[in-house]
Amino acid sequence: MEWVTPTGPVRRVLLVAVHGGYWRVRYGLEQTELLCAAFAARGFPVASLEYRRLGEAGGGWPGTLDDVEAALASLPAGAADRGLQPSGALLVGHSAGGQLALWAAARGKASSLPGLPLVGVVGLAPVSDLVEAFRLHLSSGVVGELLGGSPEQVPERYQAASPVELLPLGVPTVLVHGTADEDVPYALSPAYVERARAAGDATRLVTLEGGGHFDVTTPSSPYWPQVVEAVESLA
Repeated sequence: MEWVTPTGPVRRVLLVAVHGGYWRVRYGLEQTELLCAAFAARGFPVASLEYRRLGEAGGGWPGTLDDVEAALASLPAGAADRGLQPSGALLVGHSAGGQLALWAAARGKASSLPGLPLVGVVGLAPVSDLVEAFRLHLSSGVVGELLGGSPEQVPERYQAASPVELLPLGVPTVLVHGTADEDVPYALSPAYVERARAAGDATRLVTLEGGGHFDVTTPSSPYWPQVVEAVESLA
């Protein structure tokens, strides 16, 4: 976990960033470094979560998910060590990190954020449906690697890890996704939002016409103001 110190007036909501990279070891915290710095400059205290990934000991099922839950549980103490007194936490996850953030929100209803209320989730091009991601063979079949098999072989793991199967999350959620995303198909997000609303969640979709996969994490992107609006609407 890395903490980014806010500049200017400190906001009460702690922004918790969860990076993507299809859960693979070669992609780490640098994936959301610019995003974290940009929101710290807007006054948000930021905690950037790390977790074991595919290609290192303990990565995959269930270690990756266990690491995220443990990191979230440590946030109140980590904030106190830094003199912060956040009123709540906002999860912001990109790509595979979007899956982890949405999953953590579902877990947060029970145990993930003791003493620190979860105010919402922003999914940036999230992998919100692991069964569909497996069917589409995204990133050379990485979902099967993550969960150790297909939906037919380990259905209970897909049920436990796929955000769309965990609805309703019970917290406000915004998904931000570009229509020209070549890494995580845009179609996953409207499908998720439709099911989330049907389940009773307060969920909305911000569509970035022509936006790509990394436009949602790049402050110099022309779409960045829409990312900021999504985050600040929940904070």
